[in-house]
Amino acid sequence: MKYSIKRQMMLVFTGMVVSMMLVFLVINGRFLERYYILDRQSEFIKIYSMLKDGVESGGLYEGELDGELARMSEKNNISIVLIDQEYNTVYTNVRDRESMVNQLWGYLFNRNNREVLKETEEYDINKSMDPRNHTEYIEMWGQFGNGSIFLLRSPLESIREAVDLFNRFISWVGMAVIALSLFLAWYFSKRLTDPLKELAELSQKMADLDFDARYTSGGGNEIGVLGQSFNQMSKKLEQTISDLKKANYKLQKDIEQKEHMESMRKEFLGNVSHELKTPIALIQGYAEGLKEGVNDDPESREFYCDVIMDEAGKMNRMVKNLLTLNQMEFGEDEVQFGRFDVTMLIRGVLQSLEILISQKGAKIIFREEEPVVVWADEYKVEQVVRNYVSNALNHVDGEKIIEIKVVKKEDEARISVFNTGKPIPAEDVERIWDKFYKVDKARTREYGGNGIGLSIVKAIMDSFHKEYGVNNYDNGVEFWFDLDMK
Repeated sequence: MKYSIKRQMMLVFTGMVVSMMLVFLVINGRFLERYYILDRQSEFIKIYSMLKDGVESGGLYEGELDGELARMSEKNNISIVLIDQEYNTVYTNVRDRESMVNQLWGYLFNRNNREVLKETEEYDINKSMDPRNHTEYIEMWGQFGNGSIFLLRSPLESIREAVDLFNRFISWVGMAVIALSLFLAWYFSKRLTDPLKELAELSQKMADLDFDARYTSGGGNEIGVLGQSFNQMSKKLEQTISDLKKANYKLQKDIEQKEHMESMRKEFLGNVSHELKTPIALIQGYAEGLKEGVNDDPESREFYCDVIMDEAGKMNRMVKNLLTLNQMEFGEDEVQFGRFDVTMLIRGVLQSLEILISQKGAKIIFREEEPVVVWADEYKVEQVVRNYVSNALNHVDGEKIIEIKVVKKEDEARISVFNTGKPIPAEDVERIWDKFYKVDKARTREYGGNGIGLSIVKAIMDSFHKEYGVNNYDNGVEFWFDLDMK
């Protein structure tokens, strides 16, 4: 990211360190010499006081102050020369005293080029250049009451060399500090930005209505508290969207119900009367035959009873399916949206139909192993799968293979049930979803079908507002439907 917090933190921390190093080098180069000169002046004044006390008390001539004065001058790198009124050297701590004496004569006869730093009645403090060695010094010279004159000198070159050396040292140390600051800035910014990046990804997933994502970095700081708030918000949003889906579904069904209720009632009554006509006629005919004793042998009576019971059973199943379909079409069966694993649901349906599969001698192929989580009404999806598989078992032929697939595509999952056998005639493909429509009436009658199963599938998928359909192949038929994975 161009404007990432990590990059900004690294630039800020590194910039602060570099700026501080530069400021420190500038201050050291420009003001250390001035500070050194002020410090030398205070040391000069201390040594001057010791010389003055020694001259006035006579202790300097007797050597009483020699040791202490030597230690102090050596500590501060100060050269001393004291000349009496007869121009004899009374005290010095340097071997090359001739240079200092000549410098003193220059001050006495005002021949030195100098920069006056401080001037009093008793002494002057100057900054001057020694022409012999071309070295710049800070110097104090003056005259005591007994006529003795003195000169104190300290070179400025030493402090300049120290400044240069210190600047070089700081430069090397600064590079190490900059490298260390870069590493520390990267490390701490990473610890700060990684949870923020996780929160950003989490918010994007929530925007895409993926509520499985959770903040996992933890922590008791403000970011950790924010992450826990995101997790709670994700749970509440999931529940809210589920409620909204239910409310939206109910609203759509109310509108549709008002528009189609009357026509559906008429169609329902017409279809029921038509479908019940045949089984009622059969039951009535066989019951009258039993009553009139058409056949007195036990086998015939048992056959008549079996026909009556079989037709009654078919009527019972048809009425149950019609009631289920009626509830769906009239919006009286509320859809309970939720998230579930459709792979596990399919395996449950296949397990419940094992006996029927074995009787048909069919081979089931279902290779899906991974969970596929979808958003729908789990009970109604089970009805769709069960109808598709039952339909496939009733029409399977040839190799007697039934293959079930779950194919994920973007935000949807497509569930398909294929069976080998005869394809559906092209003119019947569009009508198989109609109530009571039968492609092969003889075969449908054989297994007790009433043409309602696919109508129930249609009603369920319409209530989900999802796609469904059928595909013909040379060796069989495939029924399919789509479900949301979000």
